Amino acid sequence: MTQSVVVQVGQCGNQVGCRFWELALREHAAVNKKGVYDEALSSFFRNVDTRGDGDAPDIYRGKICSLKARALLIDMEEGVVNEILQGPLRDVFDSKQLITDVSGSGNNWAVGHKLYGCQYQESIVEKLRRTAEHCDCLQCFFIIHSMGGGTGSGLGTFVLNLLEDEFPEVYRCVTSVYPSGEDDVITSPYNSVLAMKELNEHADCVLPIENESLFDIVNKIDQMINTGKLGSTVKQTSLVTSSRGSAIAVQEKPFDAMNNVIANLLLNLTSSARFDGSLNMDLNEISMNLVPFPRLHYLVSSLTPLYTLADVNVPSRRLDQMFSDAFSRDHQLIQADPKHSLYLACALLLRGNVQVSDLRRNIERLKPFLHFVSWNQEGWKTSLCSVPPVGHSHSLLALANNTCVKPTFMKLQERFMKLYRKKAHLHHYLHIDGMEQSCFSEAILSLSDLIEEYNELDATKGGPRTDPCRLKIAV
Repeated sequence: MTQSVVVQVGQCGNQVGCRFWELALREHAAVNKKGVYDEALSSFFRNVDTRGDGDAPDIYRGKICSLKARALLIDMEEGVVNEILQGPLRDVFDSKQLITDVSGSGNNWAVGHKLYGCQYQESIVEKLRRTAEHCDCLQCFFIIHSMGGGTGSGLGTFVLNLLEDEFPEVYRCVTSVYPSGEDDVITSPYNSVLAMKELNEHADCVLPIENESLFDIVNKIDQMINTGKLGSTVKQTSLVTSSRGSAIAVQEKPFDAMNNVIANLLLNLTSSARFDGSLNMDLNEISMNLVPFPRLHYLVSSLTPLYTLADVNVPSRRLDQMFSDAFSRDHQLIQADPKHSLYLACALLLRGNVQVSDLRRNIERLKPFLHFVSWNQEGWKTSLCSVPPVGHSHSLLALANNTCVKPTFMKLQERFMKLYRKKAHLHHYLHIDGMEQSCFSEAILSLSDLIEEYNELDATKGGPRTDPCRLKIAV
């Protein structure tokens, strides 16, 4: 069995991470009735004997003693991390897994990346190595961060660079939350584009998620509950967007519903690593099968059930409808419509009592309506995990390497240029040691090149095969 480590950076990263750990514990509790530390738990948790002094030894067999998350929590403000340590998850973490400061990054990528990165580099590396040493077979680092703030974008991408240097053979999967156009952080376009350059160069796989899409999904669930359109008996809380009903009592906060959607994405993504299944997918296989070109590693995710099956007391919709939903615009976690764009590859990760025959039948049913690149017409990767999410009979996570992600990057490019043409707010960045104006020009060039690569692919839609260059050789 392999193990993975979650690195949550900044306020958003730690809030989403907190939700992931809580929901993961709930899933394991629903399956592991005897309270035994097994391989499923070992993938993301250590079993620690806390009775002795000093470093608590791990217990690999027998009853659960004290579970510790395989995680590193980083934030340059103490608020969120302290809240976690005072909350119901306080026993899942210890002080050796935390790196905090008090002043924050001031919504400035340069402060997070250049200043705090240098200041905390040794501490981050030491704690990462310590966490890795507790793994028998370390397979993946999951980084959770936001793109708009200073710590998440700056220090988050700095940690990504460190992981590539220190653990070059370990898969790096990044969950990045992109700001909306109405974001209240004025400098978020700068932070996002500067972070994008690092993601282009150092990540194996990026799952972009837009705040606007999360907001729309949560609103639709609320409307469904409040209007009662699906019948008179609707549960007041969705297990997709809420943590109520778990053994851990928590008070809901404004962003919790949105964070829960991301946490459910991660639960489905890691289900094959945590539970048995007839067709389990290794995490490394995602990058191997879905990323044909190194820089085009941005995977558009969709999750179902969301509001359509969100714990309403009505008969479950047909399995075929779930597959159709996964490819519809309303279920995408970015503002995109993959059906009308070009697929490079697609992965379907199913949970619950779903047969391989159901999977194949639905792929054949949907294929005529989806546009795949000419050189990868059979570009499907599938996974079946036997354990369904809590509260559902089955679920589906679709990961699409699709050119529909391009408009998200183009909007970001446009917002960046509105500020950069006027050199607005640049002085806040340039007074940080090691930060030069060339960092901005290189970052926007990197983003422009990425958009152009997607343009070249879009130009081949419906036409003869034209492969993007895999390697540029300077003559």
